[in-house]
Amino acid sequence: MYGRIFTPFRVGGFIIVPEDHPIPAGAGLPLVMGKKGAFGSGEHETTASCLEELEKFPSLVGARVLDLGSGTGILAVAAVRLGAASVVAVDIEPAAARSCAANVRLNGMEGRVHTVCGELATVGGSGYDLLLANIYADIHLALADEMVRLVLPGGTLILSGIPLQDKFDVQRRFERLGCTLADLRILEEYTTFVMKKG
Repeated sequence: MYGRIFTPFRVGGFIIVPEDHPIPAGAGLPLVMGKKGAFGSGEHETTASCLEELEKFPSLVGARVLDLGSGTGILAVAAVRLGAASVVAVDIEPAAARSCAANVRLNGMEGRVHTVCGELATVGGSGYDLLLANIYADIHLALADEMVRLVLPGGTLILSGIPLQDKFDVQRRFERLGCTLADLRILEEYTTFVMKKG
């Protein structure tokens, strides 16, 4: 069953294109999204803000990226479009992981985006240059220690999905773990943080 009907639209320098639509020439970096599957083809303000923050990143060329709560995988695909060497896209929901894997194939990125269905603890390892997490505030608070541990010193965390009423709690939680606030975006209902690990 098709859950989303949309026509190509831009977010910053990206053009989000449904799978059965030709990619408009010269319209931006294409992110091809299937019409079935998980939440997140770029319309929501939190997803759009993460895409815009990714675009502002000084350089993703060669970066190792972790996308936590990857949903459709749109942020993972965008990171590769901007030059990331590899992305681990993890989501606890099987439907989201299937949607992500399908969108990775649609964008021809099978070798660079690795889809994981499970909790953050299943990822293992560390040494990520960038962590993306567009997830609920309570999950940010619960997983903050592990999220920060996975990022290299000097690395970046882009955190979104945080309702305005929870922004101070989330900011304090990550600052207590040695992160500093590099950018803050107040959206209509949510907040997006860019944190640097000390």
